Amino acid sequence: MGQQQLLLVILVTIIVGIATVVAINVFGSSAENANADAIRQDLLTVSAAADGWFIKPEILGGGGGTFVGMNFRDIGFSYEAVTTGTAAIPTGVTNANATYTIATPTADGFVVNVTDPSAYQGTATLTYTRVPATAGDPRAAIVLTPN
Repeated sequence: MGQQQLLLVILVTIIVGIATVVAINVFGSSAENANADAIRQDLLTVSAAADGWFIKPEILGGGGGTFVGMNFRDIGFSYEAVTTGTAAIPTGVTNANATYTIATPTADGFVVNVTDPSAYQGTATLTYTRVPATAGDPRAAIVLTPN
């Protein structure tokens, strides 16, 4: 084999190695971004469902104008396991994306803390405050903090 052919084989091997490392890094960051997006979507689902539960009268199974007593089963959030509370009143649940816990809900708001995201390896918090109807729409703040 000539020197040119040997140099070409070495050059191709180096290029393929670099391309493989770059592909692995891109794939890893895509998985983290997908998990973070799924967590955001779950938190948006919780806030929308909680708002519906808030305005539904108690006699129909809603909050009757308060978030006190709200749990994941009442708002119809999809989960795989209960981590805090009971099957009838789950205040902490786990799904494929993360573990979600409702911090003590008040009359006009609640906080959902997110822990153990599988691929994202960070934390997230949903702080939801319902403002008076005259002030406009409810306010929700979602904060994702990577480790």
